[in-house]
Amino acid sequence: MTDSLRQAALDYHALPTPGKLSVEVTTPAQTQEDLSLAYSPGVAEPVREIAKDPEAAYLYTGKGNLVAVISNGSAILGLGNLGPLASKPVMEGKSLLFKRFAGINSVDIEVDSPSPERFIQTVSDIANTFGGINLEDIKAPECFHIEEALIERCQVPVFHDDQHGTAIVTVAGMLNALEIQGKKIGEVRMVCLGAGAAATACCKLMLAAGAKKEQITMLDSRGVIHSGRTDINAYKGEWARDTEMRTLDDAIEGADVFLGVSGPDLLSAEQLKRMAPRPVVFACSNPNPEIAPELAHSVRDDLIMATGRSDYPNQVNNVLCFPFIFRGALDVRAARINEEMKLAAIEAIRQIAHQPVPDSVRAGYGGVELNFGPDYILPKPTDPRLLPEVAAAVARAAVDSGAARLPYPEHYPLEAL
Repeated sequence: MTDSLRQAALDYHALPTPGKLSVEVTTPAQTQEDLSLAYSPGVAEPVREIAKDPEAAYLYTGKGNLVAVISNGSAILGLGNLGPLASKPVMEGKSLLFKRFAGINSVDIEVDSPSPERFIQTVSDIANTFGGINLEDIKAPECFHIEEALIERCQVPVFHDDQHGTAIVTVAGMLNALEIQGKKIGEVRMVCLGAGAAATACCKLMLAAGAKKEQITMLDSRGVIHSGRTDINAYKGEWARDTEMRTLDDAIEGADVFLGVSGPDLLSAEQLKRMAPRPVVFACSNPNPEIAPELAHSVRDDLIMATGRSDYPNQVNNVLCFPFIFRGALDVRAARINEEMKLAAIEAIRQIAHQPVPDSVRAGYGGVELNFGPDYILPKPTDPRLLPEVAAAVARAAVDSGAARLPYPEHYPLEAL
């Protein structure tokens, strides 16, 4: 990051008021009568109603349109374990995105607890204040246990975006890339470099979308995760293969797909050359991908490539997913976000990329042509169709799968913000 960009980022967060969010009043609060209704004595009436029926909280409070973004700061972006307070700018940013893209009110909560059990207890104790919980920037493998425990304990949907948001957008882009390359997800051989939260969630959702487990080779920093290893935890053990492959050099030979959620410059040009014809490369390490797009395209003219960066085509960006999956879940009061809802989001996102791009989106990207193809496999984050189409698909899937506590809304989908 240049000095000027660094200063611009600091100024953005500091000026004109520190932080990125504020609280607004939604009802009149000017007169004595207003205040007597807002607080004492009038507030006693909704209190009594909620005491009789907890579901009345959705009628008389903002719970139904309120998501908490919660972290312990143990895996902040690509910066590592810098603690909960240091994670606050990121969590505020996530809350900003909820409001900007889906009209969802959101607050950030940073929990100062290195103990997973204490973190679980803290979050479960406060969860019912909110309509949903978005977990963020929690290191693996603790994040798996934390999310599993909170899903079981909480009465509102709990969603670890680093896992599932990344997976949803990755699988949507992957299906479109494979379609363009003339390949099917159930037939391709995949190499996944990385074995953390995002990697395992991506691979699990690939299976739900039709991939074959025996065709996926996962690697961590010590090499291929194979059945002979004794240094892996249970979460990695799910991906252990009975194979003679030990290194990325071994695994990449003839592979159709490379999925990188690891670190910079770990896939070499020579390794890329040895992949199958018409390969798909998702190099998602940020800010520096596993292989630079310029280098990748210089050695293969038949590949489709995606990264996590906005300055290259095909950005894998969680904002394509998490605001809208929560919007759909909240609108039908889903108790959890299940696999059917994730698959519905995938299909909605990938279908938007097949459609003509609105002029407003093209204008926002310098007027360049954007048509479904090797350089456009995912919608842009500013596409106004994401809110109505993805949220509607998620809401419908929640109702159809039995996860919803309300029927599908009569006046749906929503209009874009």
